[in-house]
Amino acid sequence: MALTPSNMLPLGTKAPEFSLIDTKDNKIKSLQDLKGKTGTLVMFICNHCPFVIHVNKELVRLTIDYKSKGINCIAISSNDVINYPQDGPDQMKQHAKDNHYPFPYLYDETQDIAKAYDAACTPDFFLFNSDLNLVYTGQLDGSRPGNEVPVTGEDLRSAIDGLVNNSPINQNQKPSMGCNIKWK
Repeated sequence: MALTPSNMLPLGTKAPEFSLIDTKDNKIKSLQDLKGKTGTLVMFICNHCPFVIHVNKELVRLTIDYKSKGINCIAISSNDVINYPQDGPDQMKQHAKDNHYPFPYLYDETQDIAKAYDAACTPDFFLFNSDLNLVYTGQLDGSRPGNEVPVTGEDLRSAIDGLVNNSPINQNQKPSMGCNIKWK
């Protein structure tokens, strides 16, 4: 495991389009199919990363809390499944079920989507407004496995609240930290 910070895609960047298989139902879904009325959160995660496992419950809570406010959440796994078979599509489907994921869990087999988003780690978060322009990229909160800081989602929740309430979003955004994406 290599501790890796996110690359911090420039704010205002347009969300790269995609069509990927949702491992939960084996259907192809696009960004246009899944985007939210108010905003869209794209999360790069995987099954085995201890940083993702550490925040899984908060990702579920956050998704449920903001769905009724027009925010749709989308999770994508882009890891190399040859060397990390625990991140394969069948395992993703089971992982989504075991963790009660209320969001689609898409498989980026070619890793082209992770590259398009300049994703670097798991978890890596990208919040887009209704026009699919990036308004937040960075950490969920300051909690990491073993640092005794409670998982609250405060940084990401603050950004989503700003988007929902049409109020300023803090431009001083801290990178997410986690396992590097396992590139082919």
